[in-house]
Amino acid sequence: MHTPNVRLYYQIKRRRNPVLNGKVVIVTGAGGGIGRALALECAKAGAHVVVNDIGVSLSGEAEELGAAEKVVREIEGAGGRAVASTHSVSDPATAQAMVETAMTAFGRLDGVINNAGILRDAFFHKMSTEAFDAVVKVHLYGSFNVSRAAARLFKEQGSGAFVHMTSTSALIGNFGQANYMAAKLGIAALSKSIALDMERFGVRSNCIAPFAWSRMTSSLPTDTPEQQARVEKFRQMVPEKIAPLAIALLSGQAGVPSGQIFAVRNNEILLMSQPRPLRAVHRSEGWSAETVMSHAIPAMAAQFYPLERSEHVFTWDPI
Repeated sequence: MHTPNVRLYYQIKRRRNPVLNGKVVIVTGAGGGIGRALALECAKAGAHVVVNDIGVSLSGEAEELGAAEKVVREIEGAGGRAVASTHSVSDPATAQAMVETAMTAFGRLDGVINNAGILRDAFFHKMSTEAFDAVVKVHLYGSFNVSRAAARLFKEQGSGAFVHMTSTSALIGNFGQANYMAAKLGIAALSKSIALDMERFGVRSNCIAPFAWSRMTSSLPTDTPEQQARVEKFRQMVPEKIAPLAIALLSGQAGVPSGQIFAVRNNEILLMSQPRPLRAVHRSEGWSAETVMSHAIPAMAAQFYPLERSEHVFTWDPI
């Protein structure tokens, strides 16, 4: 017999006027890590949750079958409502079936958190086509497939919210993650496109770059004292810290933005920049390769971005 999470039970039952009261939310990749925390916190905020997870490890082995159902039982044992989905986000037909699961179980859909992901890290000169394709299929195609399946419903009802998980690895940079970086930066562009195209229907779309210890970050190397210190800092950033921003973005309340990219780092919420012109140079007679080298590049050099990684930009300890 399942033993309810007593603390979660009282948090759900005692919450008055919860932010997501009665809303239905899909959370993909919700069998563990950030996704699980988001599913539990959405339920605590009053949502009915479709807990999606195909039940495999980050590398693809079927070692966690039943992960979605375990989270559903946690939510139900605490007095919330949830249903499991083992549909793959990488296939349009099963993504549609995930949305239909929400409609069958709860009769509506109000929000989607695109969190599902895998890793196939390798330095670029060693990365296989298969590894690149697999990561893009789950992260980028998965976000498109689930969002596209939900978009028709959101358009018809004149409301809805998407929260997509991007990464500072993509927004800033990281070693050995060309597939992950390409997919996650693509998600930021996808979110902006959804925000622009569906604004007229009352639909919002935003991104979060989460800093949190999860299955994704558990693969970080720990070969040097510096790497070990970095991992220890990550361990302090629990995935539950991501939830308040995600819940606010799903709420549909007045003032919630669209088309933005946020980062959450322990108790910090950061608004991330989006590409805009930094400097322009002009020659009335036009350019040649020689004048580009002698004039344009030196004139703009002060604004060039160095080859930084996320840890070079976020140099302060999590607070």
